[in-house]
Amino acid sequence: MDEPLMKPPQPTQASTPAEFIEALRALRTWSGLTYRQLESKAAAQSDALPASTMASTLGRTTLPRERFVDGFTRACGLGEEEIRPWLQTLRRIAADEPVPAGAESDSERGDDKGVSADGGSVPAPAPRRWRRAVGLVGAVGVGAVGALVVSSLHEVSRQTEPPTMRVTGLRMLDVGSWARIHPARTPELCVSEGRDRTGRYDTAIAAQRPCTKAVAPQVFLEPVGQNRVQIQWHHPKHSIGCLTVMLEGPGRDLLEPRDDCVDTNRAQQFRIEPFGPPAAAHFRIRPVTTGWCLSLRDQGTMTGAEVVQGRCSGAADQDFLIELTLPPPAATAGRSLFGKS
Repeated sequence: MDEPLMKPPQPTQASTPAEFIEALRALRTWSGLTYRQLESKAAAQSDALPASTMASTLGRTTLPRERFVDGFTRACGLGEEEIRPWLQTLRRIAADEPVPAGAESDSERGDDKGVSADGGSVPAPAPRRWRRAVGLVGAVGVGAVGALVVSSLHEVSRQTEPPTMRVTGLRMLDVGSWARIHPARTPELCVSEGRDRTGRYDTAIAAQRPCTKAVAPQVFLEPVGQNRVQIQWHHPKHSIGCLTVMLEGPGRDLLEPRDDCVDTNRAQQFRIEPFGPPAAAHFRIRPVTTGWCLSLRDQGTMTGAEVVQGRCSGAADQDFLIELTLPPPAATAGRSLFGKS
């Protein structure tokens, strides 16, 4: 029941590194798997493919290494014969050779699978994540597979109609984007790793810190529905943790990075909403599990103030800026439990 419904997209029409990367993104969407799930599948096949490396690679417009393409396509569920065109296309583009005459596009093969192409730049089309498991997030509002646009990479790249934003007011890539989150009152601070200043909770939590010192973890926003994201922390030592709202215990209402990222965990989903005048580009961030708003404990403005959830009040400490950033250098992902001291 977890097999994709349609044939996988093909890369053979790609003629530039950006188009090849877009084909990889389409393949990942077709697979219906998160980065974490792909990492696990790759590990089961003895391939080292950290989720942070995948997110970084698919956020660029340069050709990936052949080893990455082999492991990534295999983790997405392709067999040996299906992987061969991907490697052939990669080598062709690297050698600056033209698309061979007669290369089939997705539409010529009769696939129902639409393929988008933004050339690796922002904005990007909304992802089409479809899964057969009951209750999984994705494809919200899509009534039938037949409603999806059938087109090749080149056909979509010629479209002039503006793509739908996955998060209103935020020009994210369809696979997600690297970002910095700033409290609007103190834009020199970033939401990063901190500690509960009361001492009641002794592991890593989300707090505001100077951006110049908040070099780790790197923040990655992954769409899990319209205007909903996971807030992932990619740490060079502790691998990937998803910010999770704690609903009970000594850490109640704090946000903790946890390494059990699951798309269906509502405590790891956040609704991003424009906040204030349309031209302000400010947002409020609301945990899906409660519908409340993220704010700063005691409306603090000092370094170290904890990010907490609370009732939405429209107060200034519930106002955030989201800055999309370039991908960081590929990190070496470890296997430690995230945030444990």
